[in-house]
Amino acid sequence: MKAGALTNALVALLAIVAAAAPAVAATPADLAQEVRAAETAFAASMAARDLDAFAAHLAEEALFFGGSGVLRGRAAVVAGWKPFFEGEKAPFSWAPDSVEVLDSGTLGISSGPVLDPSGKRVGTFNSIWRREPDGRWRVIFDKGCPPCDCGEKP
Repeated sequence: MKAGALTNALVALLAIVAAAAPAVAATPADLAQEVRAAETAFAASMAARDLDAFAAHLAEEALFFGGSGVLRGRAAVVAGWKPFFEGEKAPFSWAPDSVEVLDSGTLGISSGPVLDPSGKRVGTFNSIWRREPDGRWRVIFDKGCPPCDCGEKP
């Protein structure tokens, strides 16, 4: 084997080994920060009026619970939420105040207030996030409820 071919073969082998090696284990606190960042970016998509960015945060099989029933799948959620993205100003906003992640790093939950444009709390959101094979966190379940103190930090 020529030197160039051997070098290419070694580089390919190293790439395969690196891809198969386990990643450095993140702590639950690190993973919670990842979910918090994903939720914050998800909420920012509404403020920016960017439906495509909103859709990018949804798992293909996402379920969103709402007043008119359950929206099943990314396409249905995007279609159901499209009216919320019409107009210059968002009809509501949200931000996580509580985030937890399983020690396995596969699922996380975020919860927090939903605010109307004047800043009045009108609800509470609860989102379940799943770490996808590509490493990104995506929403798999989302359900809001009226304002409550259901386990939220004081």
